[in-house]
Amino acid sequence: MTFEDLLATWLVEQRWFAGKGRTVHDLAVVADTEIVPGDPGLRHLIVTVSHGATSDCYQLFVGLRAWLPDTLRHARIGAHDGMEMYDGLHDSALTRSLLDAILADRTVATLRFRQVSGAEMQATEGGLDSLVLTGEQSNTSLVFGEAAILKVFRRVTPGPNPDLEVGLALAALGSSHIAEPYGWVETRMEGAATVLAILSRYLRAAADGWSLAATSVRDLYATPGGRAAEAGGDFAGEAERLGVATAQVHADLAQAFGVSELDSDAIRELAEQLYRRLDMAVAAVPELSLHADKIGAAYSSLAKLIEPVPAQRVHGDYHLGQVMRTQTGWVVLDFEGEPASPLAQRRARSSPLRDVAGMLRSFDYAARHQLVTHPDADKLVPAASDWARRNSDAFCAGYAAAGGQDPATNSVLLRALLLDKAVYEVIYEARNRPAWVQIPLDSLAEL
Repeated sequence: MTFEDLLATWLVEQRWFAGKGRTVHDLAVVADTEIVPGDPGLRHLIVTVSHGATSDCYQLFVGLRAWLPDTLRHARIGAHDGMEMYDGLHDSALTRSLLDAILADRTVATLRFRQVSGAEMQATEGGLDSLVLTGEQSNTSLVFGEAAILKVFRRVTPGPNPDLEVGLALAALGSSHIAEPYGWVETRMEGAATVLAILSRYLRAAADGWSLAATSVRDLYATPGGRAAEAGGDFAGEAERLGVATAQVHADLAQAFGVSELDSDAIRELAEQLYRRLDMAVAAVPELSLHADKIGAAYSSLAKLIEPVPAQRVHGDYHLGQVMRTQTGWVVLDFEGEPASPLAQRRARSSPLRDVAGMLRSFDYAARHQLVTHPDADKLVPAASDWARRNSDAFCAGYAAAGGQDPATNSVLLRALLLDKAVYEVIYEARNRPAWVQIPLDSLAEL
């Protein structure tokens, strides 16, 4: 088997591979840089994967050893030229070199390791062991001790990286709701600077919003006939504080990148985009047709809006998994936007209510996903709806109180964005988690 064939066979099995369900016609190595020579060694590859008319670029950190220890067997790619190849990001003996290179502002061939000017890591020395976080789908993150986290973008595209762009801008404003960047790794692709990884402050003793919400829901479901307001793990207070933090982040984004307006023509074009997405979704998931008329009516109401809608940079992929509760408050992560969207779209201004809609849909998911396999699912549906409604109301109240665009007085726009998000979820679940497709379908029935 050729080197490229080994990579292709391994690549398509990775969670972060975006081409699932599509035939891989060809894999070509377009860049190959030796970062660490010897045994163990580390090579950085950029590969282009062709799916016929389309192609994607991925970066791989390939570790090389003559003998692979049991602790790295799970990361094995295959054997080539007498060496064992594996995902080098799982080898702390190799990844220390990445941290050291960033702290030293080093350049290795076409790879540039850069430290943020003035940024001070809480542990500035190199030599920290790394640990790969589990559960991520589109990136791979390594934690170095308790000092920093390196997010490696698996699928790479030329041009500015919104996550680094936003992180640097908000850090310059002194935002308390981000994990400030310490440095990054970049190269050039198609003549443009391309960010490959970002090193940021690690959030010690933090819990992600999804886990906290899921615990609250479990507490509710463990109390027969209970209501969300009476459950021991009531989440509404945190939801309200998250709304406040979201409004403050939006205010910082507006200050850093400016604001504009969507006029009536732009609003009608937005409604047309939602219509087109609905048509494609119905064709792919026929069950969605049961709700198509009501969804279309909401889009029609949106198209009739006359008053301009404020627009600015937003998060773009906002949900409970993108926020962390620290000892000092909520922190927002991952400003890269929806990974499957074009770069220009991820950097474009939009209504901040798009982020609000994303979080409200996340509350609904947090309430309903545990019902998929729950033996008393039918009995718990009212409790799930009550939990989602209570926390959505609390979030919106906090958001409006902190100066965000009041969701209550912009219900036509918010409703259209909520429905569009649910339509997207139907497509996503049908393709990736068929057992969960009923979650957004049930939500659409209630919406």
